[in-house]
Amino acid sequence: MKILAVGINHRTSPIEIREKFHLSLLERELLISAFKSDPSVAAAVILSTCNRCEIYATVVDDHPPSEIIKKLFRIKHQPQTEDLQKMFYAHEGPGAAEHFLRVACGLDSLILGEKQILGQIKEAVHLSRQQGMMDKTLNILTNFVMETGKKARQETQIDFGGVSVSAAAVSMAQNLLGSLEGKSVLVIGSGKMGCLALNYLRQKKAEHIYLMNRTEEKAAVIAQEFQAQSVPFWSLKEVLTEVDVCICSSGAPHYLITGDLMENVVKSRTSPLICIDISMPRNIDPQVAQITGVKLISLDDLDKVIEKNVQKRQAAVQEVEQLIVRKIKEFYKAIFKVRLMDSKPVLRAIVFGVLAGFLLTAGPAQASLKEIKKYKEAFADAKPKCINCHLNEKPKKDDGQHDLNDYGKAVMKAASEPTVDTYQQVGKIEDFKKKER
Repeated sequence: MKILAVGINHRTSPIEIREKFHLSLLERELLISAFKSDPSVAAAVILSTCNRCEIYATVVDDHPPSEIIKKLFRIKHQPQTEDLQKMFYAHEGPGAAEHFLRVACGLDSLILGEKQILGQIKEAVHLSRQQGMMDKTLNILTNFVMETGKKARQETQIDFGGVSVSAAAVSMAQNLLGSLEGKSVLVIGSGKMGCLALNYLRQKKAEHIYLMNRTEEKAAVIAQEFQAQSVPFWSLKEVLTEVDVCICSSGAPHYLITGDLMENVVKSRTSPLICIDISMPRNIDPQVAQITGVKLISLDDLDKVIEKNVQKRQAAVQEVEQLIVRKIKEFYKAIFKVRLMDSKPVLRAIVFGVLAGFLLTAGPAQASLKEIKKYKEAFADAKPKCINCHLNEKPKKDDGQHDLNDYGKAVMKAASEPTVDTYQQVGKIEDFKKKER
């Protein structure tokens, strides 16, 4: 089995392509179901955010990445054109693990070090477990991914300044207006990104903050928390006529602000309107950008935001990369242990055979296979211990060697219940000198 990572992100494709592959919850469930029916796929985690759609999977060794991508195209009803396929990337083995860790640490994000990705990974992992598409390998990897992402933010300054897409949107508005003090802002959507935007707007001392959400009751509760005012969707045109900025972070599958609506809005305005769309798929019609008196900002424009904290985050990149290298090594050690334990019946025979062979050519005395079997019978109920631990606990003879019986006990314990430690010590016992021939 091998680990695969395939996907598309903001580095390989523009937003108009990424939104074609953005997966709703239902589509993610359907895709997991498709993987579940494929005997070549043992497990899969689907990560779909505003800047990426990625699939991490454990598959049989000869399973090509193109088969994973093909299923995604089918779910999204997209033609498998050469131009689209070129925008997808694939990583295998350590490369896939490294990519996943980089994503979790915010190194592969549009906004360097952004925090929201960890919560999105957690949700993706939960869905896979819920759908029964999580095996030991991917479970260990996702645990390492979450641990590394948290550690990177605790031990380095990769997220200095509390960066997020929402923070970048508010910073963009502030840069364009000079200041948000005394300004009025409409936030559409009361999800995580919307709430973050409300918090940042309050910190920037925006005078009037309006919140619009599909569920008016929810909007009213959240608006009260952030000292904002909830407004109903039917008043969208009137509110857009009054505000200086509109930040859209809704999860709607269609445009909420159309070109026709905005044409009517600008007729009643005397000042420019800034619209920032951080939704995926987009909720503001791209044609709005062509309307005089409106400045439309998309997700792909947010990397142009000049932040005072970005230098400190960039300085932390090397520290995070070193952390990732260490964690990849730890991950493969953990995988080795799991696979070793899964192969215990086979290894028991191998370890016993190798150690028995070593014993026959070592020591102050010779031992026959018959004697070794006697030791096994005599100490069948003994608690398994590492060979080195056993040897170090026993007194040595004058010539520096152990009694054959003591060594035999250790061999039997290792052979009856092999562990990673005993397996790695096979043939490497330094204080047991081979008899010169």
